[in-house]
Amino acid sequence: MIEKSIYENYRIDFSDDITPTTGDCLFIFNENRELYLDSNKQLPDSLENFDVNFCLYIGEYNDKKTFVANIKSDEEFFNLKEVYDLDHDLYLMATKAVLVNDWYISHRFCGRCGTPTLLDEKDMMLKCPNCGQNHYPRIAPAIIVAIRNGDKLLMAKHSYHDNIRYALIAGFVEPGESIEDAVHREVLEEVGIKIKNLKYQRSQSWPFPNSLMLGFTAEYESGQIKVDGDEIVKAAWFKKDEIIRYGTDISISDWLIQQFIDSIGNH
Repeated sequence: MIEKSIYENYRIDFSDDITPTTGDCLFIFNENRELYLDSNKQLPDSLENFDVNFCLYIGEYNDKKTFVANIKSDEEFFNLKEVYDLDHDLYLMATKAVLVNDWYISHRFCGRCGTPTLLDEKDMMLKCPNCGQNHYPRIAPAIIVAIRNGDKLLMAKHSYHDNIRYALIAGFVEPGESIEDAVHREVLEEVGIKIKNLKYQRSQSWPFPNSLMLGFTAEYESGQIKVDGDEIVKAAWFKKDEIIRYGTDISISDWLIQQFIDSIGNH
């Protein structure tokens, strides 16, 4: 998991009136949200030879004017997880760029009345000149929690995973509930237990597709594991030596698991 701030190398700004020139920083995405990198696995410095749907100035990255562009292409580029393996800093900025890309694609026309929208002068918002509807980038808050029972960690097998890997309990926040409510509800719904000593740890932008992951730790309080049979098909308590680690440390889930392992090792 990347622990640095995006603002170490990035200054936020936005405009649809600024156009790129040679040497600017270009995050070019195809319709599959894949990032174009050149033969040296670097960002290109020109939009020549691309069929561009749109190009939007989004600030400065590494002291260069930076743009996100969406193109028409059948070619396969680099998915975001591949970008992470190549360059963590580039991936961090790409998570910003791809979410702006998604937002601009989805709201170029007002979802209420169908009128072409306009970029606001102050906020990163597309506004409808006809009905006045405002369209901000959509971020879906989600929780993930590492639940401890003595020297064991609760892990579950999700129905939507193609492999046999076990993972932590996670889920999206529902309208009308707090983040803490969401943790308790997801745990009770998915594995049938109650938890206590819920503690927020840290957050992570998770652009698969548009989540903000909020990481927690908690302790087992009561109940027997009973999976919902829908999202969760299996769940069990694992000692640290029984945990099968992920093949990558890209996610906050891996970070939470590592914190559990380290805490056991100190006892």
